[in-house]
Amino acid sequence: MNFKRSGALLGVVAAGALTLAACGSDNNASEVDVDTSASTASCEGKPTLSAAGSSAQKNAMDTFVSTYIAVCSAKGANVNVAYNPSGSGDGRTQFIAKQIDFAGSDSAIKDEQAAQAAERCAGNPAWNLPLVFGPVAVAYNVDGVDNLVLDAETIAKIFNGGITKWNDPAIAALNSGATLPDTPIAAIVRSDSSGTTDNFQKYLETASAGAWTTGAGSDFTGGIGEGAKGSAGVAQAVASTPGSVTYVESSFATQNNLNVAQIDTGSGPVELSEESAGKAIEGAAFASTGGGDLTLDLSSIYGTTEAGAYPLVLATYEIVCSGGYDADTSAAVKSFLTSAANEGQEGLSEQGYVPLPDSFKTKLTESINAIG
Repeated sequence: MNFKRSGALLGVVAAGALTLAACGSDNNASEVDVDTSASTASCEGKPTLSAAGSSAQKNAMDTFVSTYIAVCSAKGANVNVAYNPSGSGDGRTQFIAKQIDFAGSDSAIKDEQAAQAAERCAGNPAWNLPLVFGPVAVAYNVDGVDNLVLDAETIAKIFNGGITKWNDPAIAALNSGATLPDTPIAAIVRSDSSGTTDNFQKYLETASAGAWTTGAGSDFTGGIGEGAKGSAGVAQAVASTPGSVTYVESSFATQNNLNVAQIDTGSGPVELSEESAGKAIEGAAFASTGGGDLTLDLSSIYGTTEAGAYPLVLATYEIVCSGGYDADTSAAVKSFLTSAANEGQEGLSEQGYVPLPDSFKTKLTESINAIG
């Protein structure tokens, strides 16, 4: 499924001519379409920021960095952000150790790590700012079945061994008129620790009406399935295995030409699209009660029953100091995040992400502006 961006392009900047020193990451956004004159990024502060963490947001970060370089180049400033997609846990660890300026993470920093981060931030709390959203597809390879419908309960039972055949009555009830084969289901799961696994299992915990009982976490807990490493690994495994199914970021399903199930949340089947995922994000609530922290109450997304809202969406955060940066670092962090939250969102559809809804963008910008 390719997400398409609409709207007139006001300017074209070839970012491929600019050198990107993104450590450990190849830039995939070689050309950036951006209206440089409309950006409110100040391009002030230290010229190079360092960051590390979530690999799920790696392609989005490439787009953000390319866009930011283009914006600031038009303003006569040379800037860069070196982002290493080393994994969410490593990003949080490096942030706490003051080795990087901000971290990318598929999970909010909390508990003991949050206390350690406050020490790193000179006694100020670290804020979790959700900047990148990507829908997770339930991708499958079943000959002759092109429009499969599942709900959270059947998905949970597929991935914990409660449903083992494609023509199981529970699946048949959701797919009236479809010819479902009497063949085994081959569940493909992540063999490595993964934020996608964590979010997928949190979704099942929230929405499966008690069918998922083994908890969440970055390691798969369902107790069944064939393991494959990384998003590319599970997608490729499904592409080559008839009768298989997996959970994977939508861009990998698209790249491997996989069918993607619709999810019925109780208000009818919902196809994965930019619009349906964006509708779920618009309804998101925040777990925090005040200040600039925007940690999400994921149950408000995963448990949605709103018609036309696709519930299985992975959110990734930028973890920043709310205060305690030196003046140059604070200015640069605010400038980069301002660009990423605004014109940086313009290039995300082509990368398989969901651009921030305007209402969400407004809330995020308020938090960015409040960074000390």
